[in-house]
Amino acid sequence: MSRSGVILYGPPGSGKDTITAELALLRPEFALFERLKAGPGRTEGYRLTTPARIEQLSRDGELLYRNARYNAEYAIDRPGVAALVEGGQVPVLHMGQVAGATAVAAFPLHWIRVLLWCPLATTESRSIGRGDKDVDARVKVWHETREDLLAHEAEPWTLTLRTDTLSPTESARAIVEAVSQGAPAEPRNVRELVA
Repeated sequence: MSRSGVILYGPPGSGKDTITAELALLRPEFALFERLKAGPGRTEGYRLTTPARIEQLSRDGELLYRNARYNAEYAIDRPGVAALVEGGQVPVLHMGQVAGATAVAAFPLHWIRVLLWCPLATTESRSIGRGDKDVDARVKVWHETREDLLAHEAEPWTLTLRTDTLSPTESARAIVEAVSQGAPAEPRNVRELVA
């Protein structure tokens, strides 16, 4: 496999965690990039830090992207991505903003940009099913994600996957194939996808 990374972009409940786990089962070199997080909420899948540390990394030019959501601050740091790549792994980044998916391209890898999509009802039922305490906030973010996509219709994607119709295994296999082929990103019919 060439030096690649995977960006999984999609609304809450679109399957980012489940597909990442499936990727790691199919090919052990796929590894979740654990974002830096400062604030309350879920801790699994993150490297916990402080707002001051995130700000220092930003001043040092070590951040690829940072954002705030769910009363917490998140960041993607260059050293964290580099550590996975140097360890022979394919970093899998979870994104909820198109701007973030674009910003991480500053790190020199062949990025496989995957747009995961599911209807609002799927986000809501999955969020309830996994016991999220902030279902209303996640529903709000689903709407924000849809608007974000529509505002960036020309943004290129390597794959668009409807996770309400594809199994996690099918989705992961499509991603593995795209990475193996070094598939390019290209504009997609986003408006039709999110209608």
